[in-house]
Amino acid sequence: MRKRKVWASAMSGVLMLSLLAGCGGNNGNNAAGGKATAAPDATNSAAGTDSGSGENVNLRLYTYGTEEAYNWKHTLEAYKEVEPGVTVELVQLSEKGDTQEAFKKLDLEAASSAQMDILMFSDAAGYAQRVALGMAEPLDEFIAKDGYKVEEDYKVDTHLDGKVYALPGKFNPWYVLLNKNHLDEAGLAVPADWTWDEFADYAKKLTQGEGAQKRYGTYFHGPQGGGWMEFLKLKLENQPQNAEFLKADGTSNLDDPNFKSTLELRLRMEKEDQSSVPYSDMISQKLAYRTQFFNESASMLLIGSWMNTEIGGTDKVPLNFNMAVAPFPKNNAGDEKGLTPVTTDYVAVAAKSKNKEAAYKFVRWYTTEGQLVQGKNIPAWSKVTSDQVEGIIDTILSGTKNPEKVDKKTLVDTLVASKASAIIPPATYQSEVYKAINEEYEKMILGNQDVDTTVKNSQDRVNKIIDANKK
Repeated sequence: MRKRKVWASAMSGVLMLSLLAGCGGNNGNNAAGGKATAAPDATNSAAGTDSGSGENVNLRLYTYGTEEAYNWKHTLEAYKEVEPGVTVELVQLSEKGDTQEAFKKLDLEAASSAQMDILMFSDAAGYAQRVALGMAEPLDEFIAKDGYKVEEDYKVDTHLDGKVYALPGKFNPWYVLLNKNHLDEAGLAVPADWTWDEFADYAKKLTQGEGAQKRYGTYFHGPQGGGWMEFLKLKLENQPQNAEFLKADGTSNLDDPNFKSTLELRLRMEKEDQSSVPYSDMISQKLAYRTQFFNESASMLLIGSWMNTEIGGTDKVPLNFNMAVAPFPKNNAGDEKGLTPVTTDYVAVAAKSKNKEAAYKFVRWYTTEGQLVQGKNIPAWSKVTSDQVEGIIDTILSGTKNPEKVDKKTLVDTLVASKASAIIPPATYQSEVYKAINEEYEKMILGNQDVDTTVKNSQDRVNKIIDANKK
């Protein structure tokens, strides 16, 4: 068990938590129609019951999600039909969907006297940190009353120290977006199953030109500022167990050879093959992954499937080429297929809410039927079968400008085959671990230390963080 930070002591460092990053940026596109997809019944869902008091209840929902990406107007109007006595007021924390900006504002609001009822966290580390701050209410009594288990009803297990503080919304596995025009020019097929070595080979073959006009094979959008750490776990994330920097027992996992192998892959692709956009360019020029890919500055983009709402092109980011999708690469050809990082929204009831039961009812509805009403993502709700994925994708792509340019079969096949590694509940101090590893990586990629030194320094710093947080 890790030492919990109490509210009073933790709020002094609250802005540091905003180093956490989730999907970031603006997931912009037009709302995908207004129709609710037919949903299977939620087992004993509390959402359809009466709000309890007989009086009108106003709930405030704090989110980083934009209207374009989350279809909030339609979604909240649909809930009003389910619960006429409940009004859910949207508190938009970032107009552009920037998770770091949203976390900063959320932490400041939590330290104030503002009414807070429902909170949305964009990543596991941010969820764990804010549970440690006392911001989220345990949901176990509500869940027991409804008669379901989170690990059975959802594809993401949200337990922390044996308790549930949030339910998962979307199910966004990571995948590789491909410029199919570039692949065709190079005589490369769209991979249905591939390894990191093959990914690196593709990137090398797709790289063209020199200088300012150079087209890179791929672009890695991280790590940066202690966020986007998926890009330093590439060969950890596609194994069934121990896919994180920390193990389930809280000890360091940096002695796993796949951590060092990930560093070597990043170093080789940038310095030797020169097939990935330089890290220094990403940082100094504040590059955006959408721009790099959709402007055809990079032929492949490793990213989360929150991009489903955009891959057919939007008003802000048009699609001017044919697009295909490939699964997250494997370490070895014989490894299990489909294992990939998975992101979700952690939807919680605020500990300071005066309407916890009504807030929970919304959270349960939103993470079940509400996900299908929203029509923007594959839900984490396990009652949605793989047979329904194609219909959901049709709805999502219909809201883009050029869905005909997307190879839908490769997208659906990739999503259906995707699965998460065993979930490791994040430590409350996970952002400290991320920051330390990020800093050591920067020293390596900028030429200030070698791979072995980077691994050793990362191990030493992480072990000190672990020791400092033991009881």
